[in-house]
Amino acid sequence: FGNVLGSSGSVIPIFRRQIAKGGPVTVTHPEMTRYFMTIPEAVQLVVQAGAIGGRGRVFVLDMGEPVRILDLAHKMIRLSGKEPERDVPIEIIGARPGEKLHEELWTVAENVTPSSHPAILQVSGHSIDGGWLESELAALEQLVEEGNTLDLVGRLAAMVREPRRVAREVATVEADAVSTAPASESR
Repeated sequence: FGNVLGSSGSVIPIFRRQIAKGGPVTVTHPEMTRYFMTIPEAVQLVVQAGAIGGRGRVFVLDMGEPVRILDLAHKMIRLSGKEPERDVPIEIIGARPGEKLHEELWTVAENVTPSSHPAILQVSGHSIDGGWLESELAALEQLVEEGNTLDLVGRLAAMVREPRRVAREVATVEADAVSTAPASESR
């Protein structure tokens, strides 16, 4: 979905408070990037996706290029009339567990196509096997009933990785099929 500027939990109000206090402005990693949209853009995405979408369709706002968070910190400090590092220090605090360096709005195994709205893209991929999902949910339910939190978290993490692994394998097989097909078949 992207980060909504000005929403609670967004980096903008956090940086604003840190700058007002004289710093430090805390950045998790110097190369971390994020996509941003305004509140009106987020509302427009939801409304338009509801209007053009059908059940199970996934849409993404075309947000342009991602923004490097360290650059954002520098710009916000300068916009406040101060100089980064001289007036307001920037502290690199390290990424939190599970935090990604760069957001992935879609995977390589998914197809991205224009929608009927010029700023909204449709994302489609390979569907998840319903039988596999049903089996995994039953296993999760059993672990919950047993109170086995450690195995529950491990199983849930594996479930999240599995569809991505399968999608990557399918994409690789499809790419191999196209690259090895005779010229007359690949057109």
